[in-house]
Amino acid sequence: MGLDLFLIAVVMLIGFAIYDLVVGVSNDAVNFLNSSFGSRVAPRYVIMIIASMGILVGVAFSSGMMEVARKGIFHPHLFTMPELMTIFLAVMITDIILLDLFNTYGLPTSTTVSIVFELLGGAVAVSILKIIQMDNSLVMLSQYINSSKALLIVFGILLSVVVAFTLGAIVQFLTRLLFTFDYVKRLKRYGSLWGGMALTFITYFILVKGAKGASFITPETADWIKTHTGLILLMIFAVSAIFLQILLVFKVNILKPIVLIGTFALAMAFAANDLVNFIGVPMAGFHAYNIAAVADSPLTVTMGALGKKVPTETYMLMIAGVVMVVTLWLSKKSRSVTETELNLADQSEVDEKFESIFLSRTIVRMVIGIFGFVRIVLPKPLRSWMANRLDINNYKADTDSEQRPSWDLLRASVNMMVASAVISYATSQKLPLSTTYVTFMVAMGTSFADLAWGRESAVYRITGVLTVIGGWFMTAVLAFTICGIVATTIFYLQGIGVIILIIGGAGLIWKNHSTHSEISKGKEKDQVYNLKKVTNVEDTISITFQHMGSLIGEIRESLDTALNALFTQNEHILKDERNKSPKIQHWANIIIANVFKANRLLQKDDELISYKYGQVIRRLQKLADGHRDITIRSYRHVSNQHKGLLDVQIEDLQKVRELLHNVLADVEIVLRDTNMFRYDIVVENDSKLRDLAEKLNKDQVLRIKNDESKTRLSILFYAIVGNAMMISKQNLKLLEIFKETFPGNEESTGFDMD
Repeated sequence: MGLDLFLIAVVMLIGFAIYDLVVGVSNDAVNFLNSSFGSRVAPRYVIMIIASMGILVGVAFSSGMMEVARKGIFHPHLFTMPELMTIFLAVMITDIILLDLFNTYGLPTSTTVSIVFELLGGAVAVSILKIIQMDNSLVMLSQYINSSKALLIVFGILLSVVVAFTLGAIVQFLTRLLFTFDYVKRLKRYGSLWGGMALTFITYFILVKGAKGASFITPETADWIKTHTGLILLMIFAVSAIFLQILLVFKVNILKPIVLIGTFALAMAFAANDLVNFIGVPMAGFHAYNIAAVADSPLTVTMGALGKKVPTETYMLMIAGVVMVVTLWLSKKSRSVTETELNLADQSEVDEKFESIFLSRTIVRMVIGIFGFVRIVLPKPLRSWMANRLDINNYKADTDSEQRPSWDLLRASVNMMVASAVISYATSQKLPLSTTYVTFMVAMGTSFADLAWGRESAVYRITGVLTVIGGWFMTAVLAFTICGIVATTIFYLQGIGVIILIIGGAGLIWKNHSTHSEISKGKEKDQVYNLKKVTNVEDTISITFQHMGSLIGEIRESLDTALNALFTQNEHILKDERNKSPKIQHWANIIIANVFKANRLLQKDDELISYKYGQVIRRLQKLADGHRDITIRSYRHVSNQHKGLLDVQIEDLQKVRELLHNVLADVEIVLRDTNMFRYDIVVENDSKLRDLAEKLNKDQVLRIKNDESKTRLSILFYAIVGNAMMISKQNLKLLEIFKETFPGNEESTGFDMD
């Protein structure tokens, strides 16, 4: 294989680098944007501009990190250029496919972990193949892999998770004790000193420690910075404190510049630390090709020169920075990844996206026990003082505003300060840590310390955190395994293998793109959604009733399908309908949350209104319960292989299903279209259903006496008929509330719209 073919491989690596930047930034952008977006510190375009500037500055600080891709995982002097090209091509193909897959489903993962384990998987695979070809023992594998460095990297990444959460929780706890949730007055007293310290941490770790890896910093300048660290810190603190105090005099919220500077710093740290994840491997391939090109035997010379310090071309870093900035502004998938952290760290009640699991319940139980012990140990005056300082009732966010922040600026500033410090320090030590892990765990630590994980939400949010962390471990396993397989394919099939892998990868990416479009369209078409903009009571109530119509429509379709499946003993369909119960309950909870938001907007303390809201909530809960009971009972009966319903029972229940279907369909139309012309029809069908139920009950009693219907069949029959009447009744009651709310399509007399 000629050297020209490897030049094509280098060109391919550069092309992969550009696309990898796109998929990588789409996943990692949330790491430095979420605190600003969550606190709504400034308009979106302002945050994006500041982050873009941080990226462009940060790429110049990343040259020192490039050594990780060249010698951090394996010993290059034991590999030839073709063997390294095999590893590098496998790494880039795997990385693009893996990150694009996570982006498609909006799951935050670590680009650092993926690149490290891809390098490890590819290097291990090629090393084993080399050892087998040379007929040596696999014990020699340890000579090829830089095991000590690899273990140090993995340990550093895992340690950063614990350190980030712990530091985030401690710093946020102390900060909140100092300023409380009503922090505006206290900022005037000593906010400049605290802000000066925050800016000192950010500036020191980014501009001083991070400058060690900058391609334009001379050794003399770096030495001067190192020997005058104390003076530099003192100057930064003094200048920052004075600057912030001046802003306070002019009644400027000093937390805003701190958060924005932190955004710049974190974006800068991201570019300095994570750029190696996207272009480190292609640049290592480029340098390997250059070394081989000047050698007498380019295809057999070993790559020991990569183990030495190789300067990184600044212009390449800047080109990469520009690609990252453009991606930051244009990528749609990056917005799909932001929701998880914002939801798990939200200070207010939100629609929880995760269910509780045994492990999360156990953790919450243990933490409650620990805090109970701490309360016993602490003196009562100290407990009272801390409880007063951490009184969450002083949190001033407007929970019904479209512009409601997920957390306040004080927590956002702590997020920025701690995350920037941890990431930049690791960068200065040339240790790849995960930006995703650090920023996510810092945000989780600060939300924990800020009492955002209350008794009502803790189990769900801990489940979410455990789910995300589980996904991180899955990233490592997938990256190692897939890259090993890809490297093996390229090792044996060479150029043909690369072509096959590229075609297959392109097909997967195209499929992921289609899937992401479908997911995005599905979210846009979601019929029941959490109302964020709740400023007009009339609009809120109207939309909420439309949501009820959508919920009833979903219940109608599911019950029709479930009962027909019960009649035909179709276990698979029944299982699908049973699994829809959480969705039904989820939609009901969203509507109930919207009802509460509307209730908070009402100015008058009207007992009739409160009673009516309570009735709506009760009816919705019973609707969800009725659906769940029918589907679960039907599924269990069939899955346990019990005897099917009698033909006469099926005939009776078909009549029940048809009448219930008519009630649900008519109520759905009324609530969705706000048209009452079907009200009398609903009342009539409800009455027919009750008359039918009375007759069917008598017939069933006779079947029981004649021993035609066994106990299990009788229980199932009565449960379905009873639930059908209950669901019909709840629909009729909702319709009556709707009729009182919108009489004659005129302004409500039941719900005060003033």
